[in-house]
Amino acid sequence: MAVVPRSVDLLKKSQVEVWIERGAGFEAGFTDEDYAVKGASLGSAAEVRGHAQILLHVRVPYDPPEKGVVAIGFCDPLTDPSIALRYAQAGATLFSMEMVPRTTRAQSMDALSSMASIAGYKAVLLAATTLPKMFPMMTTAAGTIPPARVLVIGAGVAGLQAIATSRRLGAVVSGYDVRTAVKEQIESLGAKFVNITLAEKAEGEGGYARTLSEDAIRGQREQMALVMREQDVVITTAAVPGKKAPLLVTREMVHAMQPGSVIVDLAAERGGNCEVTVAGETVVERGVTVLGPTNVPATVPRHASEMYARNIATFLKNTITKDGQLNIDLNDEIVRESLIARDGEVTNPRVQALVGTHV
Repeated sequence: MAVVPRSVDLLKKSQVEVWIERGAGFEAGFTDEDYAVKGASLGSAAEVRGHAQILLHVRVPYDPPEKGVVAIGFCDPLTDPSIALRYAQAGATLFSMEMVPRTTRAQSMDALSSMASIAGYKAVLLAATTLPKMFPMMTTAAGTIPPARVLVIGAGVAGLQAIATSRRLGAVVSGYDVRTAVKEQIESLGAKFVNITLAEKAEGEGGYARTLSEDAIRGQREQMALVMREQDVVITTAAVPGKKAPLLVTREMVHAMQPGSVIVDLAAERGGNCEVTVAGETVVERGVTVLGPTNVPATVPRHASEMYARNIATFLKNTITKDGQLNIDLNDEIVRESLIARDGEVTNPRVQALVGTHV
């Protein structure tokens, strides 16, 4: 949910009238009565759209609203810029939560990080329930059971949360990222940083990983294969904004792992970090189970909704004046970077550069 009962209070403080579709929050644990108590108005989907000047979404629909209406939510315009073109042609205004800059002031609006933290946590639970071993070391009447060995590839928000959760469950954890700058973050969580030598810089704009050359990728894979042979669980989280997920785990690397081992590929929706991953499915390859979960935050709907709704409410507060009017101030970096379409035009330069190939 893009709005939860608690966030209605935040929105109303900005002099915003809130409408909620009846039953929309039920599966996330929020009843219509919960919203009504907070002062939200309830109606059918058509009634909500009829009253709305601003539509708040988790995933923005592909079909745009009427001219002049503002839509805010996830829309991944760097992967599919055609949605920006559709909203521009309809005369609607589109804001993308993926494009909120990762600055200190925008931290409370960073919905990508909020959802990634949930995905990293849940990936470990999926691995733990699939692995035919226990995570922690145990001393029993039958002897000592050694701890599971977990490797997390990618030390962004999802990866760091996966490391922390694996540690809490008692596993011996290693972490790897092409950005050596995150080495201290991995080690601060009690994990071992895997040293792999790269022949080129791997950190790109905004602190994200950038795409490596074929030679660098080949060298990375050869070294990673040796590390993976020793692991019970591998969790991959590597992604490059607007591009297919980098292939980090080849079929041969999967074959080198011990039968019963588990791979959880959090990049499944973007093509996967593992060569054998199938999005939304579980694949068993020579005894190794490869999970390709999709829309992982939706499996924890209560907290995912609460976190995302807070991000949305804070974002909206930044663009609403004290008398409840929308103010699109292009001098504000947060507004400028996240604004995708307005007044019949695709406004974001990065999306503009991609639109031509998607007309």
